[in-house]
Amino acid sequence: MIMLPTSDIEGMAVAEFDTRTLLKHAAEQARARHYEKYFIVDVDSHHYESAAMREIIKYIEEPTLRQMAASSSIPGAKGGAVLPSAIGYQEMNGRITRYPLRNSEKTPPDEERDVELTRRWMDAMGIDVALLFPTPMLQLSFHPLVEMQVALARAYNRWLVEKVLAAESRIKTLLYLPLHDPEACYDIVNEMGDLPGVSGFVVIATHDIPVHSNRLMKVYAALEERNLPLAFHAHWNWRDGAFKQMNRFISAHALGFVFYNMVHMTNWVINGMPERFPKLKTVWMESGLAWLPFMMQRLDNEYRMRTSEAPLLKKMPSDYMRDMYYSTQPMEMTDMLGLKDTFRQIKADTQLMYSSDYPHWDFDLPSTVYDIPFLSEEARKNILGGTAAKVFNLEIPKEKLANIPPA
Repeated sequence: MIMLPTSDIEGMAVAEFDTRTLLKHAAEQARARHYEKYFIVDVDSHHYESAAMREIIKYIEEPTLRQMAASSSIPGAKGGAVLPSAIGYQEMNGRITRYPLRNSEKTPPDEERDVELTRRWMDAMGIDVALLFPTPMLQLSFHPLVEMQVALARAYNRWLVEKVLAAESRIKTLLYLPLHDPEACYDIVNEMGDLPGVSGFVVIATHDIPVHSNRLMKVYAALEERNLPLAFHAHWNWRDGAFKQMNRFISAHALGFVFYNMVHMTNWVINGMPERFPKLKTVWMESGLAWLPFMMQRLDNEYRMRTSEAPLLKKMPSDYMRDMYYSTQPMEMTDMLGLKDTFRQIKADTQLMYSSDYPHWDFDLPSTVYDIPFLSEEARKNILGGTAAKVFNLEIPKEKLANIPPA
């Protein structure tokens, strides 16, 4: 990994940076592995909606909040009304050039920029369908004004549907739910759940709302009624008291992306949410997989000793977890025997779905799944796209339908 000095980054010609050049080897890999034979779905990819923030702000319905957001987006403004500040070093201090240079990439003036850039990396990596998520707005749950959380969530969702999803049928999304306002979440599900390109809804795991709160029950019921999955997308929070002790981003990242999903998973299972909403499909994203065997064993052990505290459960906690769905990235691959046993414990053949997390610093190509030596061909097809098609109700192209294992 080569780090460019700041002066070199600033001096690079605009024409030098292009997603297709950046992913040249990924495209060669896709051709060599004949990805055209597979239906490949990326269930967790990202774009930088901050580049379109001025346009997104125009979608804010309440005029006072719209003015507040617009004024703080002016260059040099010191207000924090748009998004809470991010703390982190995703670009690894200049080593990953797509972060500082992404805004210089040229796209046709008649194309929505996010659509064109997404197409470029999808085509290079061999992706048929991508579920697209925001990036800076993943920290929206930190915003001190709940009404601004809701306003930006609704504005972003409308912008994404109208400007991005409408322009490219291969791009889908799970719309953002501002969980701090359950009533707003309920309204968003009812208003936007049936819109083209909407495959479900997502909450960001760093929120501090108990997922078993009675205020959220009608949100879950609305999702279950519409057969729309609910995803818990992991994140990190260096400002959390426990993580303030850590002096490196790698530490906060390693534990943060697992910790918050562990909290919500525990509450979800122990409070019997799978029994209350048996048809609601839940997906746990961007936490990797190594935490799952630990959680299964830990919760099973605790439940055996204190079953009275989880009266809604009709089976072991791990059995409920095996009925849930998971995304691969960032899949821990330093111990292949350990990974193989993790696949066994979570029933990965039918419950795991490929995700790239592109363009983040730790993204995974489809080969991360394709090259796993212990996978059967049926499992490989399921994980790369077959399972996602079932979970997110995706239409599989006719030419690839024959390659998808039966349900």
